[in-house]
Amino acid sequence: MPEAPRLAKLIGPSFIILGVGLGSGELILWPYLASNFGLGIVWAAVVGITLQFFLNMEIERYSLVTGESVFAGWRKKWGPAAAGWFIASTIIPWMWPGIMAAAATAAATAAGVAYSKWWGIGMLVALGGIYSLGRVVYRTQETVQKAIILVGVPLVVGLTIWLAGRADWLALAAGVARVGFLPEGIPLATFLAALVYSGAGGNLNLAQSLYVKEKGYGMGKYSGHIINILAGREEEVQLTGEVFAQTEGNISRFKTWWRRINLEHGLVFWATGVVTMLLLMLLAYATVHGHPEIGSSIKFVLLEAKAMGGLGVAFLVAVALMLFGTQFAVYGSNARMATENLALLIPGSKVHHISRFFYGFLWLQILAGIVVFGAGFIEPLALVVTGAVLNAVAMCVYSWLILGLNLSLPKALQPSWWRVAIVGLAGLIYGGFTIFTIWNYLI
Repeated sequence: MPEAPRLAKLIGPSFIILGVGLGSGELILWPYLASNFGLGIVWAAVVGITLQFFLNMEIERYSLVTGESVFAGWRKKWGPAAAGWFIASTIIPWMWPGIMAAAATAAATAAGVAYSKWWGIGMLVALGGIYSLGRVVYRTQETVQKAIILVGVPLVVGLTIWLAGRADWLALAAGVARVGFLPEGIPLATFLAALVYSGAGGNLNLAQSLYVKEKGYGMGKYSGHIINILAGREEEVQLTGEVFAQTEGNISRFKTWWRRINLEHGLVFWATGVVTMLLLMLLAYATVHGHPEIGSSIKFVLLEAKAMGGLGVAFLVAVALMLFGTQFAVYGSNARMATENLALLIPGSKVHHISRFFYGFLWLQILAGIVVFGAGFIEPLALVVTGAVLNAVAMCVYSWLILGLNLSLPKALQPSWWRVAIVGLAGLIYGGFTIFTIWNYLI
C-alpha cells in the first residue's frame, strides 16, 4: 500500500461526482418541489445525500484496497452476467437527456430566443466535441467540473444571500428539523426521484470507483488512464488488481488513506452538495413560492430569473453551464463504466480497444439523446423523473452487491457494522421507491 499524500493532492474525483449531482436533483427536482410545496421537505434532501456519501465511501473502499474497480470485483464473483447487467443498467436509464433539455431551455431563454430541440441537439454535439478534443479523459472531466463548480456555486450563494429574507432562512432551518414531514399533495414519484438524485444517482455513484483508481488512490496507483484515441499514444490500463499484504505498516497506511479520502469526499461531495442543494431550494422558495404560473415543468427556473431582474440572465447562464456540466459528467461516467464492463466481458482487450470502447459508448449516448429530442420528447422534468425510476432499480441492486464485495475483504479492511447498516438502509429505500412506482404507475 503506497503512502497517502496530503489532502490537497487527493481532491479531484469528488468534483466529478458532485458535478453529476448538481443537475438533476440540486438544480431541478428539489428546487421544483420547494417552489411548489415549501421548505418542509429540506430534511429529505439532506438524508438523500448523506445516504449517498456512505454508499460512495464503500465504493471507494474496494478500489482503494484492491486497485481495481467494483465492476472487476463483481465480474470475478458473479461472472459475465454482472458485466452485462451493468452495461445495460448504466446506458439505458440515461438515454433520456432530461438534464440537457433543462440546460438548453435555460440557455435559449438567456439568449432571448424560443427553446427548440435544436438547442438540445447542438449542446449534445458540443459535449462530444469537448471529450473528443481532450487528451486524457479523466483529466478532461476533472478540469471541466472544477471550472463549472467554482463559477456556479459562488454565484448561487451570492444570489441567495441577496434575495432571501429572514423569514425564508428560518423556514429553511425549520425544514431541516422536520424529519418525516411531507406536505399534502406532493407528487410522491417526483419526491422519491429527488431523493434518488440527492447527489449523483443510478450507476453514476459507481463511477467513483473508476475515478479514485485513475487518480491513484491506494492500490489504484498501479492502474493507468484512458487516452484520447486521437492523441497518438497509448497507456496500459490495468483492469484487475489485488489486495495488499496484511502487514502492520500496510494496514496503518490504509487507515491514513481511509481518513483522508473520507474527509475529501465529505468536504467536496457532502458539504458542498448540501450547501448548494439547500441554497438552491431556498432561492426557489424566496423568489417564486406560491407563484400561480409554476405548473409542473421547469418553468419555475425561468420565473426565478425573472424575479432577479438584471441578474436573471447571469443566473440562467450559470444554470445552463451547471446543467451542461452535469450532462457532460453523466455521459463521460457512463461511457467509462460501460467501457470497463465491456473490456471485462472480452478477455484480452487491448489498450486501444478500451479507448475506442469509451468513445463508442460516448457517441452512442449522444446519438440516442439526439433521437429522443428529434422524436419530440423535450420536456425536461418528465425526462428526469423517467430516468430516476430506472436508476432506482440499479441503486437498489448495487447497494447490496457492494456490501457483499466489501464484507469479503480481509477483516481489518471491512466496513464497520454501522456503515453496513446505513448502506443496507439505502438499498431498502431505493427498492421501496421502485416497488412504489411500479405499483402505482404500471399495475
